[in-house]
Formats: sequence, structure tokens, C-alpha cells
Amino acid sequence: MNTTLKTSIDKLIGHKLLSKEEFVALLNENSEELRTFLAREAFAVKQQHFSNQIYIRGLIEFSNYCKNDCYYCGIRCSNRTLSRYRLSKEQILSCCHQGYHLGFRTFVLQGGEDAYYDDTYMTDIVSTIRQQFPDCAITLSLGERTKESYEQLFKAGANRYLLRHETADAIHYKKLHPPGMSHENRMSCLRELKAIGYQTGCGFMVGSPYQTKEHLAQDLLYIQDFKPEMVGIGPYVSHKDTPFKNEKNGTLEDTLLLLSILRLMHPMLLLPATTALGTISPEGRELGILAGANVIMPNLSPSENRNQYSLYDNKICTDEEAAEGLHNLKLRMQSIGQDIVIDRGDAPHI
Repeated sequence: MNTTLKTSIDKLIGHKLLSKEEFVALLNENSEELRTFLAREAFAVKQQHFSNQIYIRGLIEFSNYCKNDCYYCGIRCSNRTLSRYRLSKEQILSCCHQGYHLGFRTFVLQGGEDAYYDDTYMTDIVSTIRQQFPDCAITLSLGERTKESYEQLFKAGANRYLLRHETADAIHYKKLHPPGMSHENRMSCLRELKAIGYQTGCGFMVGSPYQTKEHLAQDLLYIQDFKPEMVGIGPYVSHKDTPFKNEKNGTLEDTLLLLSILRLMHPMLLLPATTALGTISPEGRELGILAGANVIMPNLSPSENRNQYSLYDNKICTDEEAAEGLHNLKLRMQSIGQDIVIDRGDAPHI
């Protein structure tokens, strides 16, 4: 590594922020030497603040209907080959009961932007989960809704909300989404969620079509300014039934480097090693943890529906990814000196 790069690394570790140009230089370098060094530093920071604890979230993918037609997503509304499903309130609660007995203390309700789950129905689901599982955190990932909707769901008992910003660059956003979807509205939703009081998560795909290193640097600067409690990043993985079906997938190397940078920027961040990371590499989630991540999200959805929530091709849906394989997942974490804990894993104040 040259002197300039070493200076940037020292600045990142010491001051937790770089300029756009310095971030771009790091991302362009991305050598094995750089990744190894930053991963070691990021893992040490993770250990300092979270010890060897890995938090688990029970993911419930309750609907693969979506009104949006995002060019990268397998559940886009124009995909006519996909078998659609919706879980009832009773099915969602059954997933929660199963997860609670397995040791989950956070449930993540994720779905497409499906108007079937209007404010009345969704508020009823959230309030019932809150009543039946008062010691658990409820995380929602329902896309863009109105401020009033977010407020109702928060009052009903939701604690956290995940909404990937996708990209901090408005022009890049237009290349990933059809007309009618607004970058400004997405950013406005994130600001509203934070103002309401949610522990808020943003994030982006690594290696999405048309993405440049400058775009990624903008994402890092946006995250530094927004100060989310959670950040979800994972490699872009193409889907055969989208306009981007022939685009290259994001890489393991770029994703691991960005995980380490994010941990060094925000030592207290809740940072998942995502399903997509495990999809592109058999040891992807372990490598993600060793690069600074501290959250894993096994799937509590009914087994017959897991393949239907097809955001991208070859998504892992069995073995350790399914909640039934939690024991195996614990063993895999123990193999790298980490322990899955029964804990809500709330975000510390940042």
C-alpha cells in the first residue's frame, strides 16, 4: 500500500470519516492486503463493542406481491412467471411463535409494497405481535408508506424499520427504477422514520448495474450524515425475469471491503451478513462477520413460500438459512469464535 492510502486508512480508523476522493481511492485499491488489514481492524472494533455476540433476526417474508416494477427485483409487478402468495395474520403469528421457541427475540416482517396490507390490517398484525411477545423487537421492511402510516405502526409497537436507500445518487436511482418512483420520496421516508423514533436502517446493493466507485463513496457519505442504527448491504445478484438478467453480480471482495469500512465508520452499527452474501459464497456470512458484521437473519417464513420470495436467483432457502437449521448455524458461528445470543440486540445510541 502506498503512503497516501496508509494515511487514508489511519484517518478512517482514527476519525471515522474520509472525503469522497479518499473513499474512491480505497474502493479502487481493494487489494487482498487492504481487505485483510481493514477486516482485522473492523473485527477488532466489533469485538470491542459487541464481544463475540452475533444477533439473530427472525425473517418473515409475508408477501411477494409488489406494486413496484424495479428493474433489478424478482418480485417486480410485471414478473408474470412468479407464483404469488400472502401470509395471513394467523400464519405470521405462527412464524413468530415458532421463532420465539427457537430463541429469536426480534422479528423482521418483510414484504413487497402490497396494498392488501393496509394501515388497518398491518397495525392489527403489529399490535398483536406486540401483545403476545412483549419482550421482542418488531422490525418492519414494507417499503415506502405515508408518514401517517409509519406513525400508526410505531404506535402499534414496531421498533425498527429497514428501508434501503438503494443509492445516494438520484441519476443512478433513475437507472434502477421505472418512471414514477422518486429518489427524493425514498430519502424523505427515511428522514420521517428517524424523526418518528424508529431505529432506522438504510443500505444499498454492492455492484448494482451502472454503479461506480463514486456512487459507493456517495453512499458512505450519506450514511455518515444520516447516522442510521442499521445498514444492510449485500452484493447485487441478478434475477432471470428482470431487465437486468444479464448484468454481472456484485462481488464478495467489494462487499467485504465495504462492510469493514462501515464498521470502522460506525463502531456501534447493527450490520448484517446478508443472505445475498451467503448466496454468492458458501462461507459468505462467516467472512462477513470476520469483516465486521454482527447480525444474521435466518428465515422463519413457511418452507413452502421461501422459494417464492425470489428477489434474485439462487437465493439460499434451506439448511442454515432456514430457522430449522439454527443449530447448524450456531456451529458455523462457533467455528469462527462467535456465539449466537438470545437477545433483542437493540441498537446502541450512535
